[in-house]
Amino acid sequence: MATSVTAGGEHQPVRASTAAFIGTMIEWYDFYIYGTAAALVFGKLFFPQVDGFYGTLAAFGTFAVGFLARPLGGAIFGHVGDRIGRKKSLIITLFMMGTVTILIGLLPTYASIGIWAPVLLVLLRLVQGVAVGGEWGGAVLMAGEHSPSPDRRTFFASFAQLGSPAGLILSMVMFMIVTAMPEEDFLSWGWRVPFLFSAVMLVIGFAIRIGVKESPEFVAEQQRRLKEAKAAQPPLWEVLRGAPLLLITAICANVLGIAGFYFTNTFMIAYTTTYLGMDRALILNCLLLVSIMQFFITPLSAYVAERVGVHRFLIATAAISVVTPFAMFTLVDQGTLTSVTIGVGLAVAGLGAFYAVIAGFVSDSFPTRIRYTGISMAYQLSGAIFGGLTPIVGTILAENAKGDWTPLAILFSAISLISLVSVIALQRPRQRQLQQATA
Repeated sequence: MATSVTAGGEHQPVRASTAAFIGTMIEWYDFYIYGTAAALVFGKLFFPQVDGFYGTLAAFGTFAVGFLARPLGGAIFGHVGDRIGRKKSLIITLFMMGTVTILIGLLPTYASIGIWAPVLLVLLRLVQGVAVGGEWGGAVLMAGEHSPSPDRRTFFASFAQLGSPAGLILSMVMFMIVTAMPEEDFLSWGWRVPFLFSAVMLVIGFAIRIGVKESPEFVAEQQRRLKEAKAAQPPLWEVLRGAPLLLITAICANVLGIAGFYFTNTFMIAYTTTYLGMDRALILNCLLLVSIMQFFITPLSAYVAERVGVHRFLIATAAISVVTPFAMFTLVDQGTLTSVTIGVGLAVAGLGAFYAVIAGFVSDSFPTRIRYTGISMAYQLSGAIFGGLTPIVGTILAENAKGDWTPLAILFSAISLISLVSVIALQRPRQRQLQQATA
């Protein structure tokens, strides 16, 4: 997109993409350690009155609460980012996320304060969800809008996506360390260490993010609004009233990257340990290896997508993801580290490549003045509807299927099919927006 580069809004592609990567890595680390703790320990410590299946379901319920709060964060910080500035919004979300994560690590359990323990856990999870809801869209835009040319937006926006596997890798490493402790130590204090470690990362994140200048496209749009001297409508109102079909399509386009990810990286922990009787160290080792693979797949996928065409690339990866869950469960059932890693890796290869590219694809569909709000609401509503509910639906299907993984594979295929159809539908409004922006 052609924009003027003004003082305070210079292109900083390397610094902006690095800040987007580090910032989202910290944000997603905070979010993922909660998901891992929900699968491994929260049911026992915060819902001890409901053991087994119902305790796991209750813990995943608090996990889903964070997703339900994310659209609120997208609306609040989308408004801040579209009207006040991308950078200001991202500084606030980083502070909120880090602070809440530290507080969760200090939270007393049910044994200490009774019912207040799960109540406070849910409240903190709500705030965490609001923070993540405002983070993702701003990070994608700060990286993409600082790209040196329009045709590199997909690649630079992918650095925000790179923070997701990096955060997961870091969270897996932390939990591998603490789960190696004796069970008694892990349950009493070991699980808190990954949460408290967020204090160190919060300082690092601030130091990096504070040095990035405002997005040049936002600066240009702000100057244009001042010249026109027109009363602007709230960005959320513009999105809901002026582009409801675009928003719905963008919501569905994000499903594979969100719901598919939490299927493989959150639900599969509970599925393999609870229903297949695997050692938790095995599945955590598997997810660590798969996350490392996804880390390298992300920039490679963005690079390839720029060469073959972003739309064509997304269609291909979504189509592949429709069939991979059947191979995944066949291999996971064998129960070895190699078979489980290959099985989950096949599924993550497809959805990870899709996830790397979908952010830039969706952001190109919205005009600059409402882009932060548009992509944030699309992503976060998709997360609220599909992401948070996927581990719950998967747990219910696994409980009722009694060893038959076919319903679970069909669930993953349906997730992929929703995104496949939506990406096809989104191409026309995206092309129209790109033509208007470069006219």
